[in-house]
Amino acid sequence: MSLPVIIQIAGPTAAGKTALAIELAKWLDTEILSFDSRQCYQELSIGVARPSEVELTTIKHHFIASHSIHQPLDAHAYAQEAHVVVKNLFQRFPVVVMVGGTGLYWKAFHEGLDKIPAVDSQIRNQVIEQYEQLGLSWLQSELGRLDPLFAAAGEMKNPQRMMRALEVFRATGSSILSFRKKEAVQPYYSLCSIGVMRSRDRLVELIDQRVENMFRQGLLEEVRSLGQYASLTPLQTVGYTELINYLQGTCTLEQAMEQIKINTRQYAKRQLTWFKKQDMIEWFEPDQLAAIRACIKKAIA
Repeated sequence: MSLPVIIQIAGPTAAGKTALAIELAKWLDTEILSFDSRQCYQELSIGVARPSEVELTTIKHHFIASHSIHQPLDAHAYAQEAHVVVKNLFQRFPVVVMVGGTGLYWKAFHEGLDKIPAVDSQIRNQVIEQYEQLGLSWLQSELGRLDPLFAAAGEMKNPQRMMRALEVFRATGSSILSFRKKEAVQPYYSLCSIGVMRSRDRLVELIDQRVENMFRQGLLEEVRSLGQYASLTPLQTVGYTELINYLQGTCTLEQAMEQIKINTRQYAKRQLTWFKKQDMIEWFEPDQLAAIRACIKKAIA
């Protein structure tokens, strides 16, 4: 008996993943799971480019506005919950679509993550407070001093990963990279991986258009309404941190908008780098629908 199939739709932000996933889910008569680390939050909408209400009513989505910023979802918890959802869906559908751009969430789901000891919330809060007071250069220096293994191989421009590495070191005395016993993910599905790509110039254009549209939709008002929660992890993300800086008077609105565009382009580049390492992905422009369907037909035959 053949295994059920997951159609993975991956790629950089603004490339057209959501529209393609909906088109494919309609064609396959199935439902969609998101592996986006921010679209899962009820309180975040415009700044995370959550699918529209029309899109959400067209096809049922899972992990969209499903959690609260007050109970953050990490990659490990996402993987556990997503496996439950997927297994339930496979009781009704032979094929399920998963779409997103958060590589770590996909890795946690598909491969499993290293088992890392729990960190006391007091240590975590202390690291966050120090980072907020002293900035990225302090975080880089502290990790270079305490955890040279992570400093040499880790993401030394990603504050969230860096704070996680520092809190784990403070809690355990060991590098986060030393925990290498991965949880086994038992294969119960086969995989068809589709990468959504654009030319560099076109992607930059789409990102700029998206950011400008977010402002027209009311991004500033959304961020202002969440200002009291600025220290929470889900708001430490592109589109929110820049406008929080503006609201705190450290830059102009024009500077904040331009910085969002720059940071989004950099994020898209990191996403591409991550997914390009996933050898089984076949890359397409989003309008190459016939070729994408042919690829999927071959996988589910």
